[in-house]
Amino acid sequence: MVSWFVYVLSMNNGKYYVWSTNDLERRIVQHQKWYVKATKLYVPIWLLYSKKYDTIKEARQVEYLLKKQKDRKQIEKFMQWF
Repeated sequence: MVSWFVYVLSMNNGKYYVWSTNDLERRIVQHQKWYVKATKLYVPIWLLYSKKYDTIKEARQVEYLLKKQKDRKQIEKFMQWF
């Protein structure tokens, strides 16, 4: 069974990047090597949060909830509770 992860990166422009993946280590390396278009201009990046989920559906639901949060403080509050 494949596990899924939701993760939050902090970029050097002060913004957060939220995404989900089934291979967290590979995805972080892709970010660090400038392979991800959305983050390549903001390297270095820092992993602030990650959580493992059993299904892609669960991970995508949490990813969607995090992306709806327009305020950094709301995302930070979420990361503290979960």
